[in-house]
Amino acid sequence: MNFSKTLTTWYLENKRDLPWRNTTNPYYIWLSEIMLQQTRVAQGLPYYMAFTEVFPTVFDLANASEEKVLKLWQGLGYYSRARNLHATAKYIATDLNGIFPSDYKNLLKLKGVGQYTAAAIASFSYNEVVPVVDGNVFRVLSRYFNVETDIASAKAKNEFTLLAQEVISKDNPALFNQAIMEFGALQCVPKSPNCNICPLNTSCAALSLKKVDELPVKIKTVKIKNRFFNYLYIVDNKNKTTINQRTAKGIWHNLYEFPLLETEKLESDEIVLALIQNKFDAISKITLMETETITHKLSHQHLFIKFWKVNRNVILENGLDFESLNKFPFPIVLHNFIKNNKF
Repeated sequence: MNFSKTLTTWYLENKRDLPWRNTTNPYYIWLSEIMLQQTRVAQGLPYYMAFTEVFPTVFDLANASEEKVLKLWQGLGYYSRARNLHATAKYIATDLNGIFPSDYKNLLKLKGVGQYTAAAIASFSYNEVVPVVDGNVFRVLSRYFNVETDIASAKAKNEFTLLAQEVISKDNPALFNQAIMEFGALQCVPKSPNCNICPLNTSCAALSLKKVDELPVKIKTVKIKNRFFNYLYIVDNKNKTTINQRTAKGIWHNLYEFPLLETEKLESDEIVLALIQNKFDAISKITLMETETITHKLSHQHLFIKFWKVNRNVILENGLDFESLNKFPFPIVLHNFIKNNKF
């Protein structure tokens, strides 16, 4: 069976109609690939549509403020992608006169562009014969060829890239790359794929060996750090509040938040109450606004969050009203809190 031909035939019959597949413009393809890193298509599509409407060219994105970019990105997560996106747009607009590099090697030099994204742009925009290797491709190749290499290991990327290089269509690499990714997303899915309707079922090694559920192999586990956040929604005598920008490197860099009281463990409400009272003067009332602790899971951290309303008999310098508050980019958990409480 011709692996490449079978995949592309399946793709042409089953592909989803997605806007970035109807263009060879590297700007739009770059945007889509950055947005879809560790993000499902259903979640990323509305953001892609919003970005292309607000920033139709790389110059529009480059000329925007970082705050505006982060606000539009709000809720998509992994905010370093947005910051790198903005920095790269500035570089392309200013240093490259708005013209993207036209080959894989030079695309790799762009900030925030790794091997996968460079390969996607190179093949989709310029039809360069370079394979894309993402989680979907790992899965399809490992199952079809019975590759037992741990995909989290250091050697996996190179091994699977070499394998993909062998099977990629030399005549139409863009079509092949789209096909194998879509096949992994829709047909050769992680759990309980329907192998009965798979066009590769007569030649798939994993299926014949009854190893579909065992592949791909992924042994490495991510160490999760627990953090305990108490956000303080401070209200002054004019019903205004205050926020801070997270300028330190780490999660939510350059996003905004309410004053934060972080503890080493999940403390009792009484202890947190005392900590708040020791932190501020002129307090008239403290209210726990959510009875249940909110759990917000990130890739390497689990955040346990509580919100406290702190009424103070003061006038806050540069205090913000509700209308002003909503103009700032917040982590989605804070955005939802503001929205749900209708400040």
